[in-house]
Amino acid sequence: MIPPQETSARRREIEDKLKQEEETLSFIRDSLEKSDQLTKNMVSILSSFESRLMKLENSIIPVHKQTENLQRLQENVEKTLSCLDHVISYYHVASDTERIIREGPTGRLEEYLGSMAKIQKAVEYFQDNSPDSPELNKVKLLFERGKESLESEFRSLMTRHSKVVSPVLILDLISGEDELEFQEEAPLEHLPESVLQDVIRISRWLVEYGRNQDFMNVYYQIRSSQLDRSIKGLKEHFRKSSSSSGVPYSPAVPNKRKDTPTKKPVKRPGTIRKAQNLLKQYSQHGLDGKKGGSNLIPLEGRDDMLDVETDAYIHCVSAFVRLAQSEYQLLTDIIPEHHQKKTFDSLIQDALDGLMLEGENIVSAARKAIIRHDYSAVLTVFPILRHLKQTKPEFDQVLQGTAASTKNKLPSLITSMETTGAKALEDFADNIKNDPDKEYNMPKDGTVHELTSNAILFLQQLLDFQETAGAMLASQVLGDTYNIPLDPRETSSSATSYSSEFSKRLLSAYICKVLGNLQLNLLSKSKVYEDPALSAVFLHNNYNYILKSLEKSELIQLVAVTQKTAERSYREHIEQQVQTYQRSWLKVTDYITERNLPVFQPGVKLRDKERQMIKERFKGFNDGLEELCKIQKAWAIPDTEQRDKIRQAQKTIVKETYGAFLHRYGSVPFTKNPEKYIKYGVDQVGDMIERLFDTSA
Repeated sequence: MIPPQETSARRREIEDKLKQEEETLSFIRDSLEKSDQLTKNMVSILSSFESRLMKLENSIIPVHKQTENLQRLQENVEKTLSCLDHVISYYHVASDTERIIREGPTGRLEEYLGSMAKIQKAVEYFQDNSPDSPELNKVKLLFERGKESLESEFRSLMTRHSKVVSPVLILDLISGEDELEFQEEAPLEHLPESVLQDVIRISRWLVEYGRNQDFMNVYYQIRSSQLDRSIKGLKEHFRKSSSSSGVPYSPAVPNKRKDTPTKKPVKRPGTIRKAQNLLKQYSQHGLDGKKGGSNLIPLEGRDDMLDVETDAYIHCVSAFVRLAQSEYQLLTDIIPEHHQKKTFDSLIQDALDGLMLEGENIVSAARKAIIRHDYSAVLTVFPILRHLKQTKPEFDQVLQGTAASTKNKLPSLITSMETTGAKALEDFADNIKNDPDKEYNMPKDGTVHELTSNAILFLQQLLDFQETAGAMLASQVLGDTYNIPLDPRETSSSATSYSSEFSKRLLSAYICKVLGNLQLNLLSKSKVYEDPALSAVFLHNNYNYILKSLEKSELIQLVAVTQKTAERSYREHIEQQVQTYQRSWLKVTDYITERNLPVFQPGVKLRDKERQMIKERFKGFNDGLEELCKIQKAWAIPDTEQRDKIRQAQKTIVKETYGAFLHRYGSVPFTKNPEKYIKYGVDQVGDMIERLFDTSA
C-alpha cells in the first residue's frame, strides 16, 4: 500500500504539468490568430500589385510593337546598303590586289593568300551573276597569275630549303636505334618550321582552290633527289673514312656542335674479321700452318675494300629505312591523304632502285667469285642478307600502300642472295672434296695445309651467320642432300619458311659434309709424301688443327647437333697418326732390341762374329738416329702441347731401349775403339729427340 505522503506529492506534480500544458496551448492559439491576420494582409497587397501590373502592360505593349517595326525597317536598310557595298567591292578587287599578285608571295604569304581569296570570291560572283562581264576576265587572269606564282613559290621553297641529310646525322640516327631504344626518336628536320608551314599552306590552297596536282610531282622530284643524294653521301663517307682512318664513324655527340665532332665508332656488322682474328689467336697458340697448295683463294688475303663496301651497303639499307620513314612523315603534312601513297612510291623509287641495283651487283660479284673459287668474296653476301632479313619487317611497314612492284623488290633481292649463298656453300663443299693433290704445293714440313685453314676459317665465319646460312640451305630444299628428316611442323603453309631448329640441323649436316670432304682430301694428299712418317705428321697436324679449331670457335657444338661422336673420332684419328709416326723409329730401335743379339757369359771372350754383330748394332742405331733426327728436325708440329707429348713419348721409348742396350754391351770388349761405336750417351739421345720438329734448333 502506497503511503499518503507519496500520493500527495504525485498529485501535486501532475497538477503542475497540467497547468504548464494549458499555458502552452494558450500561446499556440494566440500565434495562430496573429498568423491568420498577416496572411489576410499579404493577400490584399498582392491583389493590389497585380492590378497595377495589368495597367502597365496595357500601356507599354503598343509602344514596343512600334519600336520593333522601326528596328526592322532600319535593319533592312542597312542590309541593302551592305549588299550594295559588297557587290561594288567585287569591281574593285582586281585593282586592289593586282600589285600584291604582281609582287608575288615571297615573305608575305598570309597577305598573298588573303588577296587570292578575294579574287576567288570575285570570280565566283561574276560567274554566277555576270558571266559576260569584262570584270570576270580580269579577275580570272589575275587568279591564274596568282596560282602560277604560288606554284613557283612552292617549287622555290622546296628547292632552296631541301637539304641533303649529312652522313653524320644519318649515322647518329642509325646508331641511336641501339643506344637510345628507350627514348622517343626525334624526327629529322628536313625543312625549317616556318618554311614547312608555308609549304603546307600553299599545298592546301593549291588542292582546295587551285585544282592543281602538278605541285605533287614537283615535291616528289625534289625530295627524291635529296633522299638519293643523302644515301649516296653516306656511302661516299664510308669510302673516305676508310681510306683515311680505316674506321667509318659517327661524329655527332649530344650537346656538341655538329661542326666540331667527336669520333664515335659505328657498330660494324659481322664480316670475316672475326674469323680472321680467331685464326690469328690460333696461330699464337701454335695451331697455324704454313702455306700449302690449294685452288681455294686464301681468306686471309681478302681485300679490305670488300668489308668497307659491305659495311657501307648495310648502313645505306638502314639509312634508307630511316630516311624513308622520315620522308613519309613530312609528306603526310604536305600532300593530300588520297595522294600520299602514290607520291611516296614515286619519291623513294630512285633511292630504292639504287640500293637494289647495288645489291644485285653484289650478287653478281659473288657469282663471279664462286667461279673463281674466291669464297672470301662470297662471304660479303652473308652479313648483307642477314641485315636485309632483319630489316625486312621495317621495310614492309615503310612500303605499305606502295605498288606491288615496289614491295617485291626487297624479297626478290633476298631470294637472289639466298640462292647465290646456297650455291656458294655447295660449291665450297665440292671444292674441298675435289681440291687437287699437287706435290709441289704440299708443305714440305708436314704442317697444316692451306686447304684446311681455309676450310676451317670459312666454317668459323658461318658461326656468325648460322640462321642465315641455314636458311640459305633450307631455301633450296637441300634436306635430302644431308639426309635430314623434315617434320611437317617445321615448315610453314607455304613450304618455303623453315624452323630455326631445322635450319640449324641442316647447317650442322653441311658442316659435317665439309669436314668429311676435307678429311678425305687430306687423306688423299698425304699419299703424296713418300715417307709414311711425314704423311702421318701431316695428317696429325691437320686433324689436330681441325679439332682445336672446332673447340676454340664453338663449331664443335654445332657439329654435335648431327654428329655426336665427332670429337672422339678426331681424337682417335690423331692418336692413330701418332702411332703411325712412332713406327718410323722401329728401324732405329730394332737394332738394339734383345732379339737376335749374341748371348754370352761374363768373362768369356767374344768371338769375331759376335763382336761384328755388336758393332753393326751400334752402327745401325747411330746411323738411324742421326738420319731420323736430321730429317725430322725439319718437320713441324706447330701445336706445342702435341709436339712435347710426341717428343716425350719417343724419348721414353728410345732412351729405355738404348739404355738397356748400352748397359748390357757398353762395357763389353767388342772393339779396340769403343768411342767409334758408343757415340752417344742416353741423355744425349734424349737431347737429340728433344730437338725434333724444331727448325730453329
